Amino acid sequence: MKTFKSGGVHPPEYKDLSKGAALERMPAPSVVVLPVSQHTGAPSRPVVGKGDKVSKGQVVAEANGFVSVPVHASVSGVVVAVEQRPMQNGAVCDHIVIQSDGLDNWAEGTGVKREWRDMGLEKIRAAVRDAGVVGLGGAAFPTHVKLSPPADRPIDTLILNGIECEPFLTCDYRMMLERARGIAEGLRIMMKALGVNRAIVGVESNKQDAFEKMRDTVWADEGVRIELLKVKYPQGAEKQLIEALTGRQVPPGRLPLDVGVVVQNVSTAYAVYDAVVEARPLVERPVTVTGDGVARPANLIVPIGALIKDVLVRQGLDPKTKKVVLGGPMMGIALPNLDFPVVKGTSGILAFKKMPDFMPGPCIRCGRCIAVCPLRGMAAEMIKAIEAGEVERYEELHVLDCMECGTCTFECPSRRPIVHYIKKAKAEYAAWKAKKK
Repeated sequence: MKTFKSGGVHPPEYKDLSKGAALERMPAPSVVVLPVSQHTGAPSRPVVGKGDKVSKGQVVAEANGFVSVPVHASVSGVVVAVEQRPMQNGAVCDHIVIQSDGLDNWAEGTGVKREWRDMGLEKIRAAVRDAGVVGLGGAAFPTHVKLSPPADRPIDTLILNGIECEPFLTCDYRMMLERARGIAEGLRIMMKALGVNRAIVGVESNKQDAFEKMRDTVWADEGVRIELLKVKYPQGAEKQLIEALTGRQVPPGRLPLDVGVVVQNVSTAYAVYDAVVEARPLVERPVTVTGDGVARPANLIVPIGALIKDVLVRQGLDPKTKKVVLGGPMMGIALPNLDFPVVKGTSGILAFKKMPDFMPGPCIRCGRCIAVCPLRGMAAEMIKAIEAGEVERYEELHVLDCMECGTCTFECPSRRPIVHYIKKAKAEYAAWKAKKK
């Protein structure tokens, strides 16, 4: 069974908590909070103000550059504030707060079916951009940019990522089981936009039924094949998935398009279908809500902007919950409070009643962090340089190439917070480079 060659781990999966929970649409909350910076690239620019009435699907913040997408109202109602707030990552940006009127009235023009086969390439890309579609696997990179590769770097393969290798998360799995036709249609649309005749759908072997569902859905599509892969983390990372499925290796500092490949997530493919065929902007997304801190683990279709506390309370938040993480446990972010909203990049909300009980120890030079690193990084040497403040060596040691997947931290017998060191080092390096200019 295929997989990437170097490194990787297989953490406990914990997917049984929610994998049997069918997708369920969460009713619109009374208030949604929409950050203007939910994507990689330039933050969007608010085009509404306090007191404005808005419809569901209406643009409330417009794109502010090529690598940017608009933000749409996920409920109909009244804008009650446009104010600066911190995001989960600590950055501060404008947030548009909308009080729902409970009517869910869609903006004019949404939901009007279109035949994508009659649309030109630029019209498809524009439809994806105008709908605010970004990668739903977590990175939230604008999808229309990925569908517009430079002419000097031709693409020959589209990979659809159905791996979902993070423990606990099952929303992509449920999407493949329940919305395979829409995903397949999104795949075909993206193949046309990229001008490719070859696509591969990758699914890990712990999702055999999803693999069979996708295989049965695209069996007649010429040039499309489904691959079942060995279960290994971080196989859902772009570079590792490309290596596993094509044998091509993306060099450090380069992008998938440099080896002729574009990777899209399965839920992103569904969002592309929704944008192009159904003319609906990205106003909701699938989210796994799980962990021992909720009474009813679930896979919900959540309005973007719904507050984390509203989602957790709906699923039976245990008052003994001590930690809530957005995303998976390997790469997710622990929240300081529950007043943050679900954004386009939120794939999971994990609630735990227990906090890890350990103290980090000194490095014992065992080399296990190096053995499991999928990028063959010398984590021990990186940390040694970081602790010594040798910023000028970070580039040489490939600190900046680290994707922060957390395999080294997971494997470290001394429980050293290696990813924390890496994040700190990247910030130090950025400040050092800025000072040198």
